[in-house]
Amino acid sequence: MSAAAGFDRVALVGIGLINGSLARDMKRQGMAGEIVAASRRRETLDTALGLGLCDRATTDPAEAVRGADLVVIGTPVRAAGEVARAIAPGLSPEAVVTDVGSVKGAVVEAVLPELSHPGRFVAGHPVAGTEHSGPAAAIEHLFRHRWTILTPTEASDEDAIATVRGLWETVGSRVEVMTPEHHDQVLAMTSHLPHLIAFSIVGTVDDLEGHLRQEVFKFAAGGFTDFTRIAASDPTMWRDVFLSNKDAVLEGLGRFTEDLIALQRQIRWDDGDALFDLFTKTRAIRRGIVEAGQAYGRRAVIDDEPAVKDQTAP
Repeated sequence: MSAAAGFDRVALVGIGLINGSLARDMKRQGMAGEIVAASRRRETLDTALGLGLCDRATTDPAEAVRGADLVVIGTPVRAAGEVARAIAPGLSPEAVVTDVGSVKGAVVEAVLPELSHPGRFVAGHPVAGTEHSGPAAAIEHLFRHRWTILTPTEASDEDAIATVRGLWETVGSRVEVMTPEHHDQVLAMTSHLPHLIAFSIVGTVDDLEGHLRQEVFKFAAGGFTDFTRIAASDPTMWRDVFLSNKDAVLEGLGRFTEDLIALQRQIRWDDGDALFDLFTKTRAIRRGIVEAGQAYGRRAVIDDEPAVKDQTAP
């Protein structure tokens, strides 16, 4: 059944920020007759039920997907294969399965062999989020005006692709389709490497001598606080991202390291012209991102509605 028409039953396997926010949008728009959530922790499910994110909840993934026409895997990416294996006994042959992980190659490779009907799987990545995690972090309109990337395989059924596209378009996303490999190369530069740099910088400050460390935190300016916000993201998710997309991340890190060494040399030799040229170029890039509608933050406004505060796309 298409997203535009609505789903009889949706199963959300993993109910954190992304799946929880999707549940809020689906509830608000009446997109699902019933939403069933699955998680390993009963405490997580109790929170989701208390917040009204789902109608039923279970710790049994196969039970959660039984009778569902749409299944959304929202677990850390290195758990995707295990989750697919767990839900397989309960899946209807017609059920469409998708995911929300920020790495696609490893997810596709892990999930497809576990499914009896691999044509019903369409991997996806809503490029939206915050530094918060868990069902209590779920918010409405998280995906509005943001990109969702779909990475179907040659085996993917056309109607399954249309269903997943319709799901994300209905909650306000703009949808792009690309291969899993290309997705991972792009996201390594736009998301994974910036997060890695943020984790590193905050870790460097944390290793400073006691008094200096205290003053850095006391007088932290906007640049450093932005890094700390990114570095506050879910540790499990980001550990899995870096290990699952290691080739593309390491390639990007190598390029960054070379550029950082060049920048170090320019500062050492008082090469003001080179620094000015670099900063002029990067300032123009920022303006281009703003004009493209991809800069969301404390002062961003879209269609006269405030954007989600401190939105960070994993």
